[in-house]
Amino acid sequence: MTISNYNFAGKKAIVRVDFNVPLDENGHITDDTRIRGALPTLKHILAQGGALIIMSHMGKPKGKVNPKMSLSQIADAVAAALGAPVQFAPDCAKAQKQAAALKPGEVLLLENLRFYPEEEGKPVGIDKEDPAYDEAKKAMKASQKEFAKTLASYADCYVNDAFGTAHRKHASTAVIADYFDADNKMLGFLMEKEVEAVDNILSNIKHPFTAIMGGSKVSTKIGIIENLMDKVDNLILCGGMTYTFAKAQGGHIGNSICEDDKLELALDIIAQAKAKGVNLVLGTDCVAGDAFSNDAHQQVCPANNVPEGWEGMDAGPDSREAFAAAIRGAKTILWNGPAGVFEFDNFTAGSRAIAEAIAEATDNGAYSLIGGGDSVACINKFGLADRVSYISTGGGALLEAIEGKVLPGVAAIKG
Repeated sequence: MTISNYNFAGKKAIVRVDFNVPLDENGHITDDTRIRGALPTLKHILAQGGALIIMSHMGKPKGKVNPKMSLSQIADAVAAALGAPVQFAPDCAKAQKQAAALKPGEVLLLENLRFYPEEEGKPVGIDKEDPAYDEAKKAMKASQKEFAKTLASYADCYVNDAFGTAHRKHASTAVIADYFDADNKMLGFLMEKEVEAVDNILSNIKHPFTAIMGGSKVSTKIGIIENLMDKVDNLILCGGMTYTFAKAQGGHIGNSICEDDKLELALDIIAQAKAKGVNLVLGTDCVAGDAFSNDAHQQVCPANNVPEGWEGMDAGPDSREAFAAAIRGAKTILWNGPAGVFEFDNFTAGSRAIAEAIAEATDNGAYSLIGGGDSVACINKFGLADRVSYISTGGGALLEAIEGKVLPGVAAIKG
């Protein structure tokens, strides 16, 4: 079933959204992107005469009630965004009466799902090494099913619109789908767009395909790098991982970040790219700082010859030009991870060069997908969000999908 084909009139829909929004110390939302992302799905259900039960997690309360992570703090903001009053259920597992009383056009927001350990399905207070862990895990899985069954009992149909948690087999993202038949469970509009975007990158590739992987660690990106190796024409590896590659090839990197236990892996990636005919683009120069600070003194130096006491903080001018050249001619582009410490305004040039080249290529007909929190923050910081094809809301989920892993939140509905 698709959300466009379903008739919500007179139905109660329980919708899993990702309202894990950042709050300031006074509980005010500092970025409402995730709430705005869910509006097409939520408004569609209300417009058709359905009743809405909204569920989400916030933060990592680890199965315990924590007022600082209560969704009650965002109820007014959700009401304002929806243009409808929002009732609040202070206990997500004891909302039967409120759900039963809901009338068409009414909205109920459930308290943070993760106040219950059953949501994530992990035993609490027992170490994995403990001999009793397996039994505890089995018991928790049974409890998770009961928790999901309770949530399902509130509604006639289930909609998953939380791509950010689609890679988790949680009660509200996957297990709950077992309690609805195929005609009464579906992906929301945001999820549909996310799945389509991943499909464009993996199955509908137009060449040349350039992938840009940034960030500090090779280890967190190895699965995706290896999966992309058979698909890309150009692979740009930048950011902090530059210095692991530089050191692996005998370079001197001063105080730059480096994964010393991944030097062999770096050499293996270089060999793989050569064997598969992939144009591997690594930074050749960098902007180094004498302290990890926006106000640090700067110098441009070779990425494999950083002076002692200095650390690579951004891509240098030669690297920026090489990155842009590999991006400009591409027809498919994937960007995950910055080229430097973009949070510091004085070290944004590398990430900006990538963002501008992607925007230029997209203007010329390329399909560009931006994913992962830092890349999204970059594209927004540089004011280029409206010049790329798609910005993904899910960091971990996007990476796992591109690694070729099955996402439980999608599989639970699509099979």
